[in-house]
Amino acid sequence: MKNLTTFMCAILLTACHTHKQVEEQDPFIQENISFAQEQLGNAIKTIEASGKILNPVTLKPDGSVFYCDMTDWRSGFFPGSVWYLYELTGDSALLPLADKYTEAIKGAKDLNWHHDVGFIIECSFGNGLRLTKNEKYKDVIVDAARSLSTRFRPVPGIIQSWNVDKGWQSERGWECPVIIDNMMNLELLFNATRLTGDSSFYKIAVSHADRTLAEQFRPDGSCYHVVDYDLKTGKVRNRHTAQGYSHESAWSRGQAWAIYGFALCYRETGEKKYLDQAGKTFQFMKNHPVMPEDLVPYWDMDAPDIPDALRDVSSASCIASALYMMSTLDTVNASSYRNYADRILVSLSSPDYRAKLGENGNFILMHSVGSIPHQAEVDVPLNYADYYFLEALKRKRDLEETVKN
Repeated sequence: MKNLTTFMCAILLTACHTHKQVEEQDPFIQENISFAQEQLGNAIKTIEASGKILNPVTLKPDGSVFYCDMTDWRSGFFPGSVWYLYELTGDSALLPLADKYTEAIKGAKDLNWHHDVGFIIECSFGNGLRLTKNEKYKDVIVDAARSLSTRFRPVPGIIQSWNVDKGWQSERGWECPVIIDNMMNLELLFNATRLTGDSSFYKIAVSHADRTLAEQFRPDGSCYHVVDYDLKTGKVRNRHTAQGYSHESAWSRGQAWAIYGFALCYRETGEKKYLDQAGKTFQFMKNHPVMPEDLVPYWDMDAPDIPDALRDVSSASCIASALYMMSTLDTVNASSYRNYADRILVSLSSPDYRAKLGENGNFILMHSVGSIPHQAEVDVPLNYADYYFLEALKRKRDLEETVKN
């Protein structure tokens, strides 16, 4: 109760400053930030009242909130969302909370049995370092990059995504599976090289990006979800899916990871082939004949029950954030990228996808899809949809402030 009272007092003390700062922004951005501050504020009140450090991910079938531990690949998204909310509002009451929720998952830096340490640490500690310059975050990022580097397989030249000795992955017959999601984890390695001057992290990231570019895409620009490599020869054994409709279908969140991941690789290396691939995959999605008018993709663009198939808001929010980033990297297509991203955000901010205040487990967005083949997290809120939505808002605001100045 003491923590909750302290939090509420801090909110009151900073409300006037925050209100003035938000009022000066674009009304669309202002309204979305204000809503996010209230909605996530409710989630924070629940956490603080519990006396525990909880990490919300999604809703369970009974409607209660599912909280994860630090080993869950999604454990960095809620702390990251609080960092973005702090950045968007200027509300100093959020700063110690963002730090506390981030420090709670510090142990994830030593995870070496899956590839998602990049998601976990970069979204939380990466944003913490960016916003505060606190050196304590730096050491965690570098340690996490070392953990991720242990998964590099030199013969195929990639970072292995999943172990195949247990779980459902062991039943697929894979030897060294790499999922397109892994492109998002490369940001951790690029950051580690920048922080330490050790180019080994950079070289691993580039090797992984180059092999993925060569093996994971179809001629139309769409990507496979899983590519399985032979550890002895380095050759491709299979091109499969795990969360999409079929091996040859276009799983939408996979396309989003590809767009975002290769755009960030271009940002970090200057290699135009990466930007070209991000653009080609985006054009595939943009021009897809079944892309809905509101630009929120179906969970898989080849789902058999389109137009009644479920949408995936997490794919849309990730694509929007990626496009705002790409608009700063590609002057030729900048306006078209921004306009498309703007249209996505308008849709996501509508009652069709944005929750009512106090509902939806206090998550911002509704209607995301985790994995239909596994019947897991189907048509529910997901914390990474919220994270990329807030990141997109932040990037949109930055772009508009650049134009003003």
